[in-house]
Amino acid sequence: MEFNVLEHEMVPEHHLLSEDEEKAVLKGYKIGKDQLPKIRKNDPCIKTLEHIIGDEISEGRVIKVVRLNPIAGVSVAYRVVIRG
Repeated sequence: MEFNVLEHEMVPEHHLLSEDEEKAVLKGYKIGKDQLPKIRKNDPCIKTLEHIIGDEISEGRVIKVVRLNPIAGVSVAYRVVIRG
């Protein structure tokens, strides 16, 4: 890999959640995966995460996105991986 997009200052942190963490998040928000915003499997951040963990990230897995903002502080969002 020539460039790690996750190291760019404008790209928020992306973390692959374990299945237990996924269940806890969905239960906490009382939603299903189909209600989460989507992120495509061919997104550069997903490709980079796959390279880092050394395994493919399958469709339906949940990604935690952490944004840092000097005014709002920490903002956490969740995305479900879809085909594409």
